[in-house]
Amino acid sequence: MANAASSGSELLSFATELYPICRSITGNGVRRTLQLIGRHIDLKLHEVPSGTRVFDWEVPLEWNIDGASLIAPDGRKVIDFADHNLHILNYSEPAHMSIGLEDLRPKLYSLPNHPDWIPYRTSYYRRQWGFCLKDRELAALQPGRYQVRIDSSLAAGSLTYAECFLPGRLKQEVMFFTHVCHPSLANDNTSGMALARALAEWIAGQSRRYSYRFVFAPGTIGSLCWLSRNEQRLERVQHGLVLGLLGDSAPLTYKFSRRGDCDIDRIVPYVIRSIDGRSRTIAFEPYGYDERQLCSPGFNLPVGRLTRSVNDGYAQYHSSADDLNLISSEQLQSSLEACQCIVEVLESNRRYINMAPKGEPRLGKRGLYGAVGGRSPAERERAMLWLLNQSDGTASLLDIAERSGISYAHTRAAAEELAAVGLLEPHAEPTQAQARLAPSKSARPVSTPKRGRSQSAATRSRGKAKHIKRKGASR
Repeated sequence: MANAASSGSELLSFATELYPICRSITGNGVRRTLQLIGRHIDLKLHEVPSGTRVFDWEVPLEWNIDGASLIAPDGRKVIDFADHNLHILNYSEPAHMSIGLEDLRPKLYSLPNHPDWIPYRTSYYRRQWGFCLKDRELAALQPGRYQVRIDSSLAAGSLTYAECFLPGRLKQEVMFFTHVCHPSLANDNTSGMALARALAEWIAGQSRRYSYRFVFAPGTIGSLCWLSRNEQRLERVQHGLVLGLLGDSAPLTYKFSRRGDCDIDRIVPYVIRSIDGRSRTIAFEPYGYDERQLCSPGFNLPVGRLTRSVNDGYAQYHSSADDLNLISSEQLQSSLEACQCIVEVLESNRRYINMAPKGEPRLGKRGLYGAVGGRSPAERERAMLWLLNQSDGTASLLDIAERSGISYAHTRAAAEELAAVGLLEPHAEPTQAQARLAPSKSARPVSTPKRGRSQSAATRSRGKAKHIKRKGASR
């Protein structure tokens, strides 16, 4: 893995570069964001014209904004979009008028419980205009006529999203999705964009069994556009994660897929338990980010969500307090390492066949067992015994690690040693036809997932990830 200090610093630096951009579900802010991401990874941009029908939705007019201000009766500039792009109701139509305070008030949004924060508010599908401001500033407004200036445009254009595709030996895909529509909100979601870009960069340098697809798109309407344009090839998606809110101090949090029993629903909880003793899991619900669309019953993809804080689950959510002070290089780095470990398990977690299944083969004559007998087997030997006993083509490495209580790293290493002397052979990879998930057919019942057994604090210490990958191990 990359050096922790430099990677964390670089992640924060890139999030800082993305932070000032005024983004929305369409427009030049999204394009500028994707241009910055595209300097680091190969991106293919897609434009979906305004008015395009997308299932039950329609791509709206494209929105762009050059500036906005509210001038008080005494000539003071009470609100200036240049000071903070949350000051404007996102998707506000153009407006130039004089208006009295009482008529203006319904157009002003604040947070009474947090009088020094600016709220983030949107109006994508209803034409109107408005301003967002601190509640202290709202309370100080004096009667009189105010000058409204909103230099925005709503015109026929397009919605923009981008993909980074990294082919592997198999056509089956692992998909990572992150939303790119929020303006100056650091945790939500410059953190997700920075992390997804860094993860794609890292995977591009690895030997890959699976193919990997990274989707950078506006929330909801963006994921729906991607789904509508890829409906015929969704069966290739074998595993997926929505990434977001990964830079704050909350514990790593996994939200289960709608199915609740996919491989990703076992792998991610196992990984985050191993590297973050505070980690948590939450059940699927049809509220949140783009897992709602990817896991809708017509698709039912094997996609979960990885966050730290959850949407609407921290005080600063959707406000100016979700700034660069809320995220840290250490938390971003830890989130990246978790994603790297998840990829490591996805890539290496396979089934084996015991080539000497009748009785226990002699490990000693193959140089795999200690020279002196009579002692309890060490972790390495125990892992080998478990692997030989369970490798009938039905149990994966993760299955064996969980059942035996032996770390995934030891289990994987032992499998490699046994395979090297011919005692194990990898189970044949499924063909494309065998691997099909038929996501468009009726969904399977959703079961309530259970957490695995508890582990010691030393085992779960953050950043070591000993359960997942041996230091310096190669694929």
